[in-house]
Amino acid sequence: MEPRDKIIVKAISFCYGQNQVLEKINANFIEHSITAIMGPSGQGKSTFLGLFNRLWDDAPDTRVEGEIRLRLAGKWVSPLEKDIPLPMLRRKVGMIFQEPNPLPMSIAKNMAFPLKLAGISDRAIVGEKVQKALQQAFLWREVKDRMGASALELSGGQKQRLCVARALVLEPEVLLCDEPTSSLDTNAAGVIEELLIQLKAHCTLLVVSHNQEQVGRIADRAMELHDRRLRHI
Repeated sequence: MEPRDKIIVKAISFCYGQNQVLEKINANFIEHSITAIMGPSGQGKSTFLGLFNRLWDDAPDTRVEGEIRLRLAGKWVSPLEKDIPLPMLRRKVGMIFQEPNPLPMSIAKNMAFPLKLAGISDRAIVGEKVQKALQQAFLWREVKDRMGASALELSGGQKQRLCVARALVLEPEVLLCDEPTSSLDTNAAGVIEELLIQLKAHCTLLVVSHNQEQVGRIADRAMELHDRRLRHI
């Protein structure tokens, strides 16, 4: 099967006040692949990633120009044109942050929380989706007998895998990963790397990373963001 575009970016520019961070970026991202986005700190990699799920909607004094198209559920949508409701967009486009951010509640409630927001409350359905996502995140065996325990008691690597599972529970088609291993030790980072490789069977991944060796291990292709422009490397 020929590879298909999942995301198309056309002439995207982004400004914070008078500070232009991104300038006329053009790119396409292939379905069921991992694209690494590299570059020096402060070049706008996280800003670029946040455009795909409108993370900057409420940020003051920002301006975005250009077009982003996502193929979600087989249909092209333009999130910047707001032709898809924000809650639906964020169900389809999940995000993993640099620092694990579990909620101060039980593992079970962390996992059920996104489903609750999405209006899914049937216990059997919730249980099935939670178990599937935890299995995908290589965490089910470690937590299945302590789902009532606080998520804050988990190790750093387990917390990050919980955050991955929490994103996966809504079955996203795109997963945005902003330096997902930078706060982890080598062993925990290795588990996350293997997890990301496995996940491209289910979704399309954009991964910000400063680690060139890591990029070589996990990415199908790499791009560099520098001087407001994105280029293949």
